[in-house]
Amino acid sequence: MSIPSVSGSGHSSDLTIGMAGSGGDGIVSAGESLIAAAASQGYHAIMTKSFGSQIRGGESSCRVRIAVDRIYNPGGVLDVAVALNWEDFLRFGAELPVGPSTVVIYEEKTGVAPDKLPIVGVVPTDVFAVPIAELARKAAGTDMAKNTIVLGLLAGWFDIAPEGIVRGIRKRFAKKSAELVAANEEAFRVGTEYAKSHPLRVPRVLKRPLENTGGKMLLDGNDMCAAAAIFAGCEAFGGYPITPSTEIMQFLTREIWKYGGTVMQAEDEIASIGVAIGSSYAGKKSMTATSGPGMALKTEMLGLATIAELPLVLVNVQRGGPSTGLPTKPEQSDLFQAAYSGHGDVLRPILAPTTVADTFRITVEAFNIAEEYQTPVIILSDQEIGQRKETADPIDTSQFKIIDRLKPTAVELESYNRFRLTESGISPISHPGMAGGNYLASGIEHNEHGDPTGSGALHKLMNEKRFRKLDPLKQRRDLFAVEGDVDADVAMIAWGSVAGVCHEALAIARAAGVRAKLLVPYLIYPIAEEVYDDFFAGVRVGLVVELSHQGQLYRILRSFVDVPRGVRQMTRNGANPFQPREVADELMKLASAPAQVRGAAASAGVTQ
Repeated sequence: MSIPSVSGSGHSSDLTIGMAGSGGDGIVSAGESLIAAAASQGYHAIMTKSFGSQIRGGESSCRVRIAVDRIYNPGGVLDVAVALNWEDFLRFGAELPVGPSTVVIYEEKTGVAPDKLPIVGVVPTDVFAVPIAELARKAAGTDMAKNTIVLGLLAGWFDIAPEGIVRGIRKRFAKKSAELVAANEEAFRVGTEYAKSHPLRVPRVLKRPLENTGGKMLLDGNDMCAAAAIFAGCEAFGGYPITPSTEIMQFLTREIWKYGGTVMQAEDEIASIGVAIGSSYAGKKSMTATSGPGMALKTEMLGLATIAELPLVLVNVQRGGPSTGLPTKPEQSDLFQAAYSGHGDVLRPILAPTTVADTFRITVEAFNIAEEYQTPVIILSDQEIGQRKETADPIDTSQFKIIDRLKPTAVELESYNRFRLTESGISPISHPGMAGGNYLASGIEHNEHGDPTGSGALHKLMNEKRFRKLDPLKQRRDLFAVEGDVDADVAMIAWGSVAGVCHEALAIARAAGVRAKLLVPYLIYPIAEEVYDDFFAGVRVGLVVELSHQGQLYRILRSFVDVPRGVRQMTRNGANPFQPREVADELMKLASAPAQVRGAAASAGVTQ
């Protein structure tokens, strides 16, 4: 765990840098160069990026957090803010928060005086108006080198992986021309020299990693999900492009054919899930991916997969809603949709990763659960995890067991009943071409063989079968993580990308003397009542922290579990990220409040 710190010697173990500009300024490219250089030198790092929702142009931003120790979230208030255009920078609001200790670097030609920054209520101690475009033209002959000047400034002021940045410049432009490599190297040198000739009031050099083991893996959540799908045995993907999930289909399009798999980009969202369900019926491990609006269109076909008891993995990389909503911003507001948007009585497992790294494990688990229980499984990722880049250690794939669907034996095929009413609820599944394995798979209720029925008695038995088979899943305690003081009476629950924020908030609260604990569910639904009952035992006060307006997990929990009166929700709408310090402050305030105040707060909740 790493909490931002700057020692008296001027060395920092953790830096968070936020940058914004117009489309074409190369801000995101600069961030990617920065995190790649940091990863190559053994740092832990996370990069998030955000864009306007325009199809072309518009504002873009990124934030890069680099640390000596492991980190779990993109950080809070910026240590460094870079604005190539103030209008664009301010559009990102809470995504790029500036504080008194933030070093502000901005384009001089914006005409803003250093003592007149358009940041309300904040007076940073270090402000630099830099002629970034002018330096780029002098060094490289073009404004397009502005992002390389920015990299030089950051390396000069903070000593952030300068060797790695230079290697990255050479690699990035090597295929274009030697002149372009030389021009960008010169731009980087000019930026570095400018910084050194305009020193910070207090040096903030980034410490070097204690051990550089040759670098770390660097990839985003969507790529990690796609790679895990291939490892889990996915052979068929039906997709349709939609922000922010499209990279999953793009990765699989490039890679899955090498392993005997197929990708079909369908004409729409409905057809894409139809491809995946049809492939599953044919005996192939199958997957589709989308976001909220596409999930809405796929819902009816999810019902078909449920009643036909076909394995399927559906990834929803959540964005702000409803309708088109916030296509390029994260939110956790599709949980109700995932759990409840089926007509009839359906129960679909829902899993959620918390980092890029654990997206691999969660994706493999989703395929295993889908295959073992013959059910559609939903992975609720979100825009932050799906599109953020993160360093990760190499994955030990030997720790994973791959599960395949239960197939009928030769004896069972002599008189095959696809939907046989077994004690476990799981019945062997055949596929077309399997001798003796013919059966009817349709969206209509059926008897054990698959023949249509209108019998209420059979409908009851089949509903019980479909629910009963998922009971063991709720006993999977390995799909939950508890951190902190396990017998504490102060508690937090957080899922998805917010879990990393709460991990750090817990450390802050405990360092301040508060005995507290955190529950992170990776299995979001069905609700594992015993896990929550054990966690809540003895809990006096607490928070369920979610990036949604309603606090959807909190509301679902209250439908299944006796949530203590002192536990309330802490919610926020998408595009307004939580910061670890504010969550810790809220938890500490709640822990120290008198009983009557706690009760009133629990009833009201907090929405921000």
